[in-house]
Amino acid sequence: MRKFKLQVQVSVDGYMAGPNGEMDWLTFPWTDDISAYIDAFTAPVDCIVLGRRLAEGFIPTWAAGPEGESQAGIDKMNNTPKVVISDSLTESPWDNAVVAGGDLTETINELKARPGGDIITYGGGTLVSDLIARGLLDELHLFVNPTAIGAGMPVFGHPDVHQRFQLVTARPFACGITALHLEPKRS
Repeated sequence: MRKFKLQVQVSVDGYMAGPNGEMDWLTFPWTDDISAYIDAFTAPVDCIVLGRRLAEGFIPTWAAGPEGESQAGIDKMNNTPKVVISDSLTESPWDNAVVAGGDLTETINELKARPGGDIITYGGGTLVSDLIARGLLDELHLFVNPTAIGAGMPVFGHPDVHQRFQLVTARPFACGITALHLEPKRS
């Protein structure tokens, strides 16, 4: 079965965005060591899952070719098929993307059962919290920025759900970000 991975930037106090979606606290520029690390764990990925709101910015940004990204990275993002989780869209307005609505658990389990490489999600906030709360992710790659923002969109947005994770690796990078690779402890 395919692995489903989360890659998300997070503040040291657990937020993936500020109260109004602010991302100005992120650490940039990245250094070569973090780029190589990301390239290695995303190499087997052949499907990207996004929430609708994130997709609305993410897909057009990559289609335009974000500044500072290599052409190989841009091509990989644009050529990798995407599944946009949405109950409000009936069809995809983007190239190389399909829309999936309905039961999130069924949708993800169906994707994981298909042949292919790994699946990755980059968010958005509601999707990430729901995936974590439902235990649908196999790996969490939290890129902890050395900044506390005090409030915002939490990565773990379901305080009533108690989960345990196993630390696989913790790796600091020259730019100041530390990557935490976690896996859910399952019975």
